[in-house]
Amino acid sequence: MDTVPFWVQLLALFLLIFLSAFFAMAETALMAANRHRLRHLAKRGNKGAATTIWLLKRTDKLLSLILIINTLINALATALVTAIAISMFGNEESVITIATAVVAFLLIVFAEISPKVIGATYPERIALPISFILKPLMALAKPVIWFVNLFVSGFLSILHIKTGGSTHEQRLSREELRSIVLEGSSFIPQKHQSILLNLFDLEKISVEDVMTPRSQIEALNLSVPAEEITHQLTTCYHNKLPVYEGEINRIVGILHVRKAMALINREEELTAAHFRELLTAPYFIPEDTDVFTQLQYFQENHERLGIVVDEYGEVQGLVTLDDIIEEMVGEFTTSMPGTVRANAFHWDERGECLLEGSTSLRDINKYLGLTLPLDGPKTLNGLLLEVLRDIPEAHIGLKIANCIVEIVQVQNQAIKVVKLIKPKVSSTNNNDE
Repeated sequence: MDTVPFWVQLLALFLLIFLSAFFAMAETALMAANRHRLRHLAKRGNKGAATTIWLLKRTDKLLSLILIINTLINALATALVTAIAISMFGNEESVITIATAVVAFLLIVFAEISPKVIGATYPERIALPISFILKPLMALAKPVIWFVNLFVSGFLSILHIKTGGSTHEQRLSREELRSIVLEGSSFIPQKHQSILLNLFDLEKISVEDVMTPRSQIEALNLSVPAEEITHQLTTCYHNKLPVYEGEINRIVGILHVRKAMALINREEELTAAHFRELLTAPYFIPEDTDVFTQLQYFQENHERLGIVVDEYGEVQGLVTLDDIIEEMVGEFTTSMPGTVRANAFHWDERGECLLEGSTSLRDINKYLGLTLPLDGPKTLNGLLLEVLRDIPEAHIGLKIANCIVEIVQVQNQAIKVVKLIKPKVSSTNNNDE
């Protein structure tokens, strides 16, 4: 070392620290890179992203290359600093100890922590250009990597650790995708985020959760006089009506109101038979069908309206394609009288909310931020009847899921109007914060 100028030794030391920092930063950037973003860039023709994906599919070889090179560089840096110290201060134990401490400090600060923080902060920006350097290096070091991995594989087999999992494509679960959408709120408009989150929930809910209940179905009875049928058709709120004979469980078809109106305009005496000729076959849906599956069925069968029935074939409600679309994108159609619109769900200045007993529990939880149980009845009326096990009188209050519920009006053996009182934040939660 005496024949080598001091400035050359210092330059060599700086070069070794720089190379160590380079490979440490490369390792962190490659491991922290977002695989899904890389695949997106690769599909758009980005060669750096494609090369990075190629390297990440060979993680064992990639890590072996980086760690082998980094270990050799750090060993050379330590030896060089020790040699410089001995040549300048003599071959004493204290000199070697101080030199070792100095080189450890330099490597930790400038070749480990700092470059790895940079690599973790800008993973894709660093990984893409570095991949063009690492790929040819991997080809050159292939024999050394193979030799080292031979011992690594043997050691891991002794520990009964199976390798090769990194070569499989990583797949995200529904909950992981949901978390990504929630975390991407700063990049995704709130409306789009809401639609995506609703899509994830379609398989968790059944048509029973989004249907129009039996009591609210607007249907046509062919057993009544033709004058009543005509009057109902001229005042109805829908384009299609279920048609039954005598009672709602005997549905015989679906009537297109526009066709019926053309029939009414004719100058002839109408009978139920005239309307029966216009009927199309009804489409029945089991009540436990999940909404996503039903959306596919509507598409495959070219239907827009279905009658929801239970296991005994009795009508429970009606679901349309619009109901499912509204579950995804929010309410957009004009509701008929008797139904509750989204803007009806709000707390007044006293923290109270008046709702009809037929209101869906899911809508209440969604718009008022409550946690009413959904594993049983689907409406507020059904929930109260299940809890009380009796048809109550008006002005009875009870507490369900930390929410005070007051029965305001009871009519025809059903709870018609209910007052909800907003739950108060418990003091224990405030103290914990």
